[in-house]
Amino acid sequence: MIRTYKMLQKRREAGEINGFTLIELLIVIVVLGILAAVVIFALGGITGKSAVAACQADGATVQVAIAAYQNLNSGSTVTTAALTTPSNGTQFLQSWPSNGTHYSYQLSSGSLYVVAPTASGSAASTALYTGPTSCQSVS
Repeated sequence: MIRTYKMLQKRREAGEINGFTLIELLIVIVVLGILAAVVIFALGGITGKSAVAACQADGATVQVAIAAYQNLNSGSTVTTAALTTPSNGTQFLQSWPSNGTHYSYQLSSGSLYVVAPTASGSAASTALYTGPTSCQSVS
């Protein structure tokens, strides 16, 4: 390989070669491929971590909306529609938070549940949302 490179270098200096040779282009492509592979593997776990962070933030937002609704409407049952539909000039949530591939939320009898797809993707696991740790199985 070194001998080939030296031969190509002599031909280039003599003016026989203008531009890049196929070998030089292949070396550059291989190096770029290796760098791309390193970056892809380094960023592999970021998607799952961001889904967990989004689930935690959305859960906290919904819990604050539920608390605000209960303060203004004591005795009323909290529903998804009550939180997202404006009534008397008050709208507690602009939209119901969900990330279909990682998590969604359900409101049942005034309690908030986080729903995460299982590994097979067919069924979903449901747990009472009690805080940030409820989202650890979301990734």
